[in-house]
Amino acid sequence: MGRKTEQHRRRKGAEAKTPHEAYVDTSAFIAFLDSSDSFHQTFKRLFSSPPSLIASTLVIAEGHGWFLKRYDKNRAAEFLAFVEAFPALRLQGFDTNELAKARRMCARFGDQKLTLADAHGLVIMHDRRHAACWSTDRHLSLTGVSLVITLT
Repeated sequence: MGRKTEQHRRRKGAEAKTPHEAYVDTSAFIAFLDSSDSFHQTFKRLFSSPPSLIASTLVIAEGHGWFLKRYDKNRAAEFLAFVEAFPALRLQGFDTNELAKARRMCARFGDQKLTLADAHGLVIMHDRRHAACWSTDRHLSLTGVSLVITLT
């Protein structure tokens, strides 16, 4: 009986949302690191005292590409250095298993123009049962996760 109760507790805990961890998207990194962004002050405040954060490695690739194209290789390198040094951030890798899950997420929301990075973010938030997402991209709320900022 004790074993069954423990299994039930573990199963029930897996269903609970993760309130002390947030998924962070490319738009949040950009808003924080680019002072010309209209959401800079909001993300500056959030990043000053963050919960545990998780991001897809695809988000990091997307952010690196954005800083490289918008600015130059130095700003892109500064972005990568920030990511490496940020203690509250964990990265979720992307492999063939994650690709299959992201492809299914794209099919589920076939009426939306989801990038692979966004689809992987939705997968991570679903799998980890996140309650919050740091993003300005409305696509990342498709599964019901609350965005810290919602654009209309």
